[in-house]
Formats: sequence, structure tokens, C-alpha cells
Amino acid sequence: MTHSKHETERKYEPPSGGLAGLPDLTGVGPVASVTATGPEELDAVYHDTVDLRLAGSSATLRRRTGGPDAGWHLKLPLAGDTREEVWAPLSDDVPEALRELVLSRTRGAPLRPVVRIRSTRAVRQLRDAEGAVLAELSLDEVRANATAAGGGRAEWGELEVELADGVPAQLLDAVEKKLRKKGIVRADSPSKLARALRDTGVGDTGVRRPPAGVVAGSSGSYVVSYLREQVGVLVSLDPAVRRDLPDAVHQMRVTCRRLRSCLRSYRSVLDRRVTDPVAAELRWLAGELGVARDQEVLRERIGAALDGLPDDLVLGPVAARLRVWDVSREEDVRSRTRQALGTPRQLRLLDALDTLVRRPPLRAGAGRKPARTMARAVLKEYGRLAGRMDLALARPSGRSRETELHEARKAAKRLRYAAEVARPALGKPAARLGKHAKAVQQLLGEHQDAVVAQDTLRRLAVAAHGAGESAFTWGLLHGRERAGAEARQRELPGVWRAASDPALRAPLEH
Repeated sequence: MTHSKHETERKYEPPSGGLAGLPDLTGVGPVASVTATGPEELDAVYHDTVDLRLAGSSATLRRRTGGPDAGWHLKLPLAGDTREEVWAPLSDDVPEALRELVLSRTRGAPLRPVVRIRSTRAVRQLRDAEGAVLAELSLDEVRANATAAGGGRAEWGELEVELADGVPAQLLDAVEKKLRKKGIVRADSPSKLARALRDTGVGDTGVRRPPAGVVAGSSGSYVVSYLREQVGVLVSLDPAVRRDLPDAVHQMRVTCRRLRSCLRSYRSVLDRRVTDPVAAELRWLAGELGVARDQEVLRERIGAALDGLPDDLVLGPVAARLRVWDVSREEDVRSRTRQALGTPRQLRLLDALDTLVRRPPLRAGAGRKPARTMARAVLKEYGRLAGRMDLALARPSGRSRETELHEARKAAKRLRYAAEVARPALGKPAARLGKHAKAVQQLLGEHQDAVVAQDTLRRLAVAAHGAGESAFTWGLLHGRERAGAEARQRELPGVWRAASDPALRAPLEH
């Protein structure tokens, strides 16, 4: 059994004089009173791989006794000062559920104790006028020991401010303003573990050196930086996908596409003999995720359309049939996704991506200025899109045109992502072209969703008819989807004219 919560906190150097050195926080925002609890004795053993893969990706896994939440704690980074904490009951070994959630980071490497951190904690609770806890200030006396033979020891003090669930982050800013007036500043380490690893000599995960051969400001530096960012996103999304969190599958699929598009668009920067096999594996993973995503989109689309119909147009057990259709497919779809994430093939892909960003296979174009190499790559993707659009718009209405529009959508996506990679280097010209490519992609995406929905609705209508139910409502929804697809086709020439304006490309051509 596990459960999770979001944890929003900041760490500071301890005030001189201990708790007596804290400012009076009564009246800061909604804080009406400050109460004392503790002290608590906490004992945590942190686990990681030999090469500190968890710490290197800002994740922590510990077994902690003492305090109100004794157990295994897995902390995963989110935006800003917030992390997600997944809790599991105490056990001797790392719980299997947590092993799975860190698999994208460990890639199967054994987990072992790396450092033990013991803290004596005094707590001050900030409460509102009704007595509800808004935040906790914890002053810790910390003792750290490396677990390996010959490891070092370290001691320090630390002040931590953690918000209670649901409290706006503005309270952290208000408290920090008050602390600064007392000379209390942010800690120089993001976590106890990071400081313990550094000060005991186990390892410092905060140092990130650029890969060998990558020249600052070159095309290669921008491409590799983008790849590193997207690989990090892919790894961080894995736990969310495993737990079926909202939009996680979609975001991971999009990340696969971003990575694959970057590798394909910037072959003048990276050697395709190395990157093409990686791109092929990214295509495989996106395909596995696509089954779940397509099911999710259809369920939401058809469900919303059905909810919008007047009662007199809903004939027969339409909602029940839609639920049966969804449930009959959902578990198979989720199982397929989870299985894909746990396969050796997926772990090999993550290893390959890690190697790619640490030792990029640079070509001559990597050392050239972005205005030459990256602009050329973006314009090349524009040319592909223009060719696809010409083919699609020349086709008569029907399946062949729908197929060409789908191919044009994929080309628009590649142009959008190529411009996204180049935007930090090329600035507004790349951003503007990418924005128009996105508009084309989104319009064609709406068209494709309507086409796919028509096929599903037809199958549902056939099944309803075969069961002796009325197929009227399914036919009505099918007709609306067809009308929507035709409307998108009528809008397309205008959107494409804006995207193909030569003025958008002129700054990249010179």
C-alpha cells in the first residue's frame, strides 16, 4: 500500500541563537498564532545506486523511523519548491512498488544504503484564526554518516519551512521576507541528502559539466541542451504514467515525439548512424503509449458529445454501451502501457538516451553557428510541410485526402519541434514560425480526431444495431463528427496561408 502527497518547502541556514533567533511570525499573512511541538528524533537511511542515479535526478528514497510518518519515503521533483512524496509502510527491504517508480532512474541498478541522517527536530506550527495548521517551521540538528566503510561524517543545522496541504505558496514568500529581515538566508544545498553526500565525501551530484566537444553557443550546444531537458522529462514522467495520473501518458508521448523530431531534424549536428536506432526505439515507445492515449481521447470526446445532446435525442442504452466499450478496452490498454515501461527494451532505450546526452555523436555541423546550421534545419522542415500541404490540398475529398492531411499534420509537428529546439538560439523568427506550425498542427489534429471518432462511432452503431438497440444516437454523433472534419478542412487554407507567408521565413534565410 502506498499513498502520496505534494510537499512544498524551503530550506534555510539556521538562525543564530536557535529557535530564540526566529522572528515573530504572528500576523504574517493569515498566521494568527505560533505553537510549539516536539522535539522529535528522526533516523533516515537513504538508498541509491552506486553512481547516485536518484540523487543525480533530484529524487530521494529513504527508510525513516521516528516522527508521525515513519516509513519509506520516495520524493520526486515537481515544479519550483514542490515535490511529490510517495509513502510506503516500514519494511526491511525497499518496497517493490517504490522500486518500480524509480526504475526509469535506476534502470535496474541495485539500490543500497548510501548515507544515514539523524535529526533532532524542534517544530513551530503556524496556525490561522481557526487553529488550522498553515505551515511548519522545523529546526533540525543534523548528523550524517556515510554507510560505506571509510565514509565520512558531517554535522550541521537547518531550518525548514513546509506548507500544509492546500495552503497557497504566497505564504512561503511572506515568511521568507520576514526571515530575511532577521538575516536568515536560503541554505546552499537543496536537500539534506545533497549536503550529506557532499560533506561526507560520498559524492557531489550538483556539478554538471558540459559533454566533451560541445562548444558553448554552437549549434551542438543548443541541440544537446534540448535533448538533455527532454530526456529528463521522459524519465520524470515514468512514475506518473505507472500510476495513471491525469495527462501523464499524453505528456510522455509528446516527449517521445519531441526527442525523435530533434534527432531527425538535426542530423547535420548528430551522427544519424547513432541517433537513427534511438529514434526508432522512441517511435516504438510512442506507439505503445499511443494506444492508451487514443483510448483516452476517444472516451473524453465521445462522452462530452453525448453529454451535450438533449435527452430526446438519446435513444437506447447509449451511455451504458459507451461505458462497456471503454471498460472492456481500458484494462488491456493500461496493462500494455505498464508492461512496455518495465521491459528490457525500455531500459535499453533509457540507457541509450543517457549515453546520447553524455557523449553526443557530434558532426561538423555541431560546431557551426546556429544562424547557419539550425536555421537551415528549420527551413528544411518547412519545405517538407509545404510539400505535404500541396499534396493534401490537391486531393479530392475522401480517404486519400484524410491520409495526406494526417501526414501533413506530422510534418507540421516536426517543424514546430525543430523551431522549438532553435528558439533559444534564433529568437523570435523561430518562435513565430513555430507558433504558426502549431496552429496548423492543432487544426489538423482536430480533423484527425474527428476522423478517428467517426470510425469508432460506426463500430458502436453496428454493435448497437446487432444487439437490437437503436443506432440513431450513434449515427447522429457520427454525422456531427463528419461535419466537424469538413469544417476543419474549410478552415485549413486560411491557416496555411498565414503559416506559409514568406515574411515568416525571410529572417531565417539570410
